[in-house]
Amino acid sequence: MKNVKGFIKAAKEGAVTVEFTKIDTGELRVMPCTLNHELSDKNVPEVLEQQEKNEHLVVWSLDKNAWRSFRVETVVNWYENTV
Repeated sequence: MKNVKGFIKAAKEGAVTVEFTKIDTGELRVMPCTLNHELSDKNVPEVLEQQEKNEHLVVWSLDKNAWRSFRVETVVNWYENTV
């Protein structure tokens, strides 16, 4: 994934969509997600820190209403959501 720092910043500010290849099935997963406290209905702690050097990122999945993680190396694309 290029620009992990930008992804983390955008996810803290609002909703983003990440497209990645699932390790177990090889299928493409398109996941709207956030690291924003308010958008997650307060499920994301305000003190949650993600590091750009991490191999995995943990996010609040907006379509599953649950925590999900993905490997940075499997990301095909990500983009900020416009509402």
